[in-house]
Amino acid sequence: MKVEQKGHTTVLKHTQNDVQAFAEKITNQYHEFQTQNLILDLSQTKEVSNACLLYFRDFSKKHTKAKKSVIIVTDKVNFDKVPEYLSVVPSVLEAHDMIEMDEIERDLGF
Repeated sequence: MKVEQKGHTTVLKHTQNDVQAFAEKITNQYHEFQTQNLILDLSQTKEVSNACLLYFRDFSKKHTKAKKSVIIVTDKVNFDKVPEYLSVVPSVLEAHDMIEMDEIERDLGF
């Protein structure tokens, strides 16, 4: 896992092919990232399915409750079948844009 911090956002880039192990690692290291907006970059992962996204369910809900964003980056899933509680986009640029929009919404009290 590669970690890249940029302002109020941390990009966690998955470098293996086991999505479940990545989700477990992030969950176990949550205390390190809890104050940051997160981009979970799975773009280099060969096999990602909609079922794999469920590994991030509890983590995402917890982080969102703390008023922080979690955006998953992959273009290998069916976007029509992504659960509402997850934010999934096809590129890191779009993930940064989503975080900016989330920050503006939070600043406005939404």
